[in-house]
Amino acid sequence: MSTPYSASGAVPLSNGQGQDDTGPRIAKIETFCTPLVGFVRVTSEDGQQGWGQVSTYNSDLTCEILHRQVAPWALGRGMDAMEQVISEIPLREHKYPGTYLRRAMAGLDTAVWDWRGRDAQKPVAALLGGSAGPVRAYASSMRRDISPTDEADRLKALRDQFGFDAFKVRVGAECGQDRDEWPGRTEEIIPVIRQELGADVALLVDGNSGFSATRAIDVGHMLQDHGYEHFEEPCPFWLLDETAKVTKSLTMDVAGGEQDWDMQQWRRMIDTRAVDILQPDILYLGGIGRSMEVAHMGAEAGLPCTPHCANLSLVTLFTMHMLRAIPNAGRYLEFSIEGDDYYPWQRDLFVNTPYTIQDGQAHVTDAPGWGVEVCPEWLAQSSYKCSETSR
Repeated sequence: MSTPYSASGAVPLSNGQGQDDTGPRIAKIETFCTPLVGFVRVTSEDGQQGWGQVSTYNSDLTCEILHRQVAPWALGRGMDAMEQVISEIPLREHKYPGTYLRRAMAGLDTAVWDWRGRDAQKPVAALLGGSAGPVRAYASSMRRDISPTDEADRLKALRDQFGFDAFKVRVGAECGQDRDEWPGRTEEIIPVIRQELGADVALLVDGNSGFSATRAIDVGHMLQDHGYEHFEEPCPFWLLDETAKVTKSLTMDVAGGEQDWDMQQWRRMIDTRAVDILQPDILYLGGIGRSMEVAHMGAEAGLPCTPHCANLSLVTLFTMHMLRAIPNAGRYLEFSIEGDDYYPWQRDLFVNTPYTIQDGQAHVTDAPGWGVEVCPEWLAQSSYKCSETSR
């Protein structure tokens, strides 16, 4: 099966009928969604199926875009032509650039990869050139409404229970324009987490576009003084030059890219070395194929790739498979530690959870495709829509 990682648009448009496509053709695209999460099922003309997901949050809107602006270009096309289809859609829908179209494209892409894995009886990681196996994870806190000491206490409990040896906490305020979540929190949490977790663990922070370059550099020096190794999205992500100033001023790694969907922005980010670590989000960017393209661009430039995956929907499982396959995988997998109090919609999504942490590691199994089944009870309560070929 050919899997060219080219999402640049430099692929000739087909006539949309798929005469040159190989493999069974896509006969049906179904979505099952709530406003917070949406799953996608593709069915080929021979009845085989695969499961994927659009991005979380406003997933009902994204599913509508999938049916209106993605499905019409995919139905009737061969399963082997998915890379071609994904390259064509932004050209066909050129008046609608932006994240929503890519989030919808990701639903198609990830469902087809599952179909391919099930058809080949191999995990997606193997189809991508990797294998099943362990992935080191870091415990990723999503909270800012928590005191530094309380944060340290819950991270220590997770270390003792699951063996995590890497942790990420939040600094500043999300898009805070140099305001903190409350005055002094950033200056307090940086030393407290290091003191409480000890010298032997890896520590990371996320600024979530919170700082100007000047403030981010000051925070970065504090982080360096306490042995932190990863400063994520320190400046507004759309101000790439500001982030680049931070990267050039610090010896620690600066990471970014989770929000970026435009391949030209990725090229600029890599060519200017605006960050040290690339962080595509598979579902924000448009799927596995486009994310693999970013990873390979980074590998050519000598930059590692640590994808963003901030919840326990399918995005973390997709990322696990990708990290087992790319040559420049970063040091760890992001693994959200938030439970029902923060992400109640994560409960009962899957028949069997793919997210078991042992000795600080997640594990990609050798089950075909993504190796997961969506819970039938959840599907029965979701909003359903179907696009299919005319017969």
